[in-house]
Amino acid sequence: MQHKAGFVNIVGNPNVGKSTLMNQLVGEQISIATFKAQTTRHRIMGIVNTPEAQVVFSDTPGVLKPNYKMQEMMLAFSESALADADILLYVTDVRETPTKNMDFLEKVSKMEIPVILLINKIDESEQNQLGDLVETWHKLLPKAEILPISAKNKFGTEILMKRILELLPESPAYFDKDQLTDKPAKFFVSEIIREKILKFYDKEILNLAAQESGFSEKFFEKNDETKEYLRSRFHIHVPLLGESSFYSSDFSQEGLYKFQSEAIRKAAQEGRCVFVGRTADYILRDMKEKVDVFVTADLNDRIEAVAERHGLSRTEAKKYIQNKEATRAGYYNYYTGKKWGAAESYDLCVNTSVLGMEQTAQFIEQFIRQRP
Repeated sequence: MQHKAGFVNIVGNPNVGKSTLMNQLVGEQISIATFKAQTTRHRIMGIVNTPEAQVVFSDTPGVLKPNYKMQEMMLAFSESALADADILLYVTDVRETPTKNMDFLEKVSKMEIPVILLINKIDESEQNQLGDLVETWHKLLPKAEILPISAKNKFGTEILMKRILELLPESPAYFDKDQLTDKPAKFFVSEIIREKILKFYDKEILNLAAQESGFSEKFFEKNDETKEYLRSRFHIHVPLLGESSFYSSDFSQEGLYKFQSEAIRKAAQEGRCVFVGRTADYILRDMKEKVDVFVTADLNDRIEAVAERHGLSRTEAKKYIQNKEATRAGYYNYYTGKKWGAAESYDLCVNTSVLGMEQTAQFIEQFIRQRP
């Protein structure tokens, strides 16, 4: 039997599960996989070796219409995947509008190599919906093989791998057989750090608070950014300025807030950090070297993001947002004596819908650097 080897490139729009799929196929965590769009910025190769074959997978950034230089580079990475592939995996999901990116789809439809269209996240759909999607995609990409999968649950991935091995061309190996990826270790150190920031910087405060208090982190998660409503209804709350007898009860909401506040102060004293919510701006009000930033987006953009992240309808997503924001505003207003979201409560307020995520980050960075 002749040895097989080839390049299998994974393309698709942001947040459809490309990186999760590649990690499942390779069997190691090669790509960052989070609910945040555009977490893959490079073409990352992961290599699967068997005695008879070598499959070189390439995970690409999500296809999008670029709004700034970084996104232009990311799109170039994705389009380059069309040129050097032996097999193309086009990943979509059950929530995505099939005609979302017709320019890119037209390029895919003209390809002569095998194209496998993967409808991901089928665990989040009904059977009749999936049938309609398959029919729609067949019309858009009539030459493509269509395979419904759930990358997260490993459903359909074995069938996919078997089909890839069948379609691979005969060829000697392109890389050493013990090689897992084409990237150096230093690259993955930076990627892992970036993933940790994307995933866990928000929860780290809960972890620190748990360590300080002796309570479990789950206990803090359950009570995160909630306030004692009964108490607030019958008393006018004065912003937290010092100790009181109420804090003697560690199980009170006020006691939990105190532990969390101490954790935030401790983390801030140890070095540079980013805090999201939890009235950190108020807790650290006496620190000179801090910047308070309020980041928002247009309601339609927030609804779309929440609907995609949690698998909700637009109506459900809107209600989810309203409930979360009411809770967060109540918590912030109660403990700080200020108004959540009001411009006068912060040093800078930014709408990401205007600039895009990358340019918003750059804008905030420039603002911080220019502050006296």
